[in-house]
Amino acid sequence: MVERAAVVGIGAMGTVMAQILAGNGVQVALLARPEEPVREIFAGHENRRYLPGVHLSPRITPTQDADRALGDAELIISAIPCQYLRGTWERQAGRVRSGVPIGSVTKGIEVGTRARPSQILRTFLPDNPIAVLSGPNIAPELARCLPATVVVASDTPGTAELFQTVLSTSWFRVYTSPDMIGVELAGALKNIIALAAGVLDGLRAGDNAKAALITRGLVEITRLGVALGARAETFAGLAGVGDLFTTSVSPIGRNRTAGEKIGRGADPDDVVRESPSVIEGIPTTRAVLELAREHNVEMPITQAVHDVLFARKSPLVAITELMSRPPKAETTNRP
Repeated sequence: MVERAAVVGIGAMGTVMAQILAGNGVQVALLARPEEPVREIFAGHENRRYLPGVHLSPRITPTQDADRALGDAELIISAIPCQYLRGTWERQAGRVRSGVPIGSVTKGIEVGTRARPSQILRTFLPDNPIAVLSGPNIAPELARCLPATVVVASDTPGTAELFQTVLSTSWFRVYTSPDMIGVELAGALKNIIALAAGVLDGLRAGDNAKAALITRGLVEITRLGVALGARAETFAGLAGVGDLFTTSVSPIGRNRTAGEKIGRGADPDDVVRESPSVIEGIPTTRAVLELAREHNVEMPITQAVHDVLFARKSPLVAITELMSRPPKAETTNRP
């Protein structure tokens, strides 16, 4: 049984993961960046910046002492936003003991390299087994111990099962999967569709439009996932359609909420600047479109989101253009 763990990243999801581990009897070091004021953020032993109102387990120790947090850990969860992941682990990897399992809850694709989070982790932690966790998990709901599920995948024997054991509770059900690529890609790609769903909400386009968007969005992200080596059935499960549905409809989902503001006319740069947390879908959109072009996969919804975010196309014009594409038969493997 794991007795000591570290969670790297004090955002809402990192804090929730620490809370779940602590609830299962694990002593958890919750590692903040050097510039983050730990005493101020965790005054009253709650994460006032990212998860206010939730009293943390006494087994959780917020800290900036990376040497001790990582050096003592028997298991580590990485909860760093994707675009900051490389810089963080470039600094911290030398403190991690060989063989300690690393679980990633990061959802995104790195701009420039087009690398998945697990690929970044392996660059700096080649001697550590890696697992990825994804699913329909809105952090504030997890913090309230509302029923939820997650999928954990690894290509190292026994690693997914280890995380399944240490994270399972009476209200948090953990499934395992052999499809590491699919689970990780599903978690990243759904944020793009959630941005588009939010834009529709901002335009008051209605539930019919959102249902069509989610359905066709699932086809689109599955197509790219398969081209990159994932299993199609993964996108029909919790990490795929489950997470896509939650992120696209939840009023507290960051990506959907950002899309709604943009649909109402807000400038994307202002939305990013005003958000207390990283909106992973925005940089991921740029990286995913590059992947789609590289693998000759047509992704019209992703292209429309990209045009709104980076070419400043009117959301209404982008939706109209999507609806005006040449008629096709509905299939699950073509645009």
